[in-house]
Amino acid sequence: MSAGVPAGALAPELQAALVKLDRGLGLRAETEDDLDFLIALYTSTRWEELAPAPWPDAAKHAFLAEQARLQHAHYLQHYAGAEMLLITAPLAAVSIDSSGENGLWLDPAAPDRALIGRIYLRAGASEIRLMEIALLPAERGAGIGQCLVAALQHLAQARSLDLTLHVEPNNPAQRLYQRLGFSLIEQRGIYDFLGWTPRSHT
Repeated sequence: MSAGVPAGALAPELQAALVKLDRGLGLRAETEDDLDFLIALYTSTRWEELAPAPWPDAAKHAFLAEQARLQHAHYLQHYAGAEMLLITAPLAAVSIDSSGENGLWLDPAAPDRALIGRIYLRAGASEIRLMEIALLPAERGAGIGQCLVAALQHLAQARSLDLTLHVEPNNPAQRLYQRLGFSLIEQRGIYDFLGWTPRSHT
């Protein structure tokens, strides 16, 4: 797959939105060579909740790596046609976690860039599903997630589609979704199923 802006229903518009942040951020299609990064990214999003577990760190890493692989396999099996995109940044613009736990991840497709996150999407006949959005810890709180979600809202508005997602009740991203006008549709297992309907925001 190309390391440039990937072809797809949504990626080019999201890439255009990222330009507004003036950090040189980009998107590219995920490949099999990115699995180590995906495991590290997933681990960074789940490490805190495993902190109380009386396991050695090696066992925690092994458990989360397996969970990351299972999640990835689930997406591939159940979300045919999804756009599975990685978020990249120029090396000079990347923030490095001083703890060393989430250091620099060079992009194997572009050695002058680094991997900093991912966004998975699928456009359907009646909705755009935001399957996943995640950033390395050092990149959180910098407006990247808000920029991407707002761009998706713009796309949903233009296409008269709902924008939906699953999020855990205690996920800090709940605050962002509330600010952007999402509402609870229903609870699905351990997740809140949220939606944003453009008809109510015209």
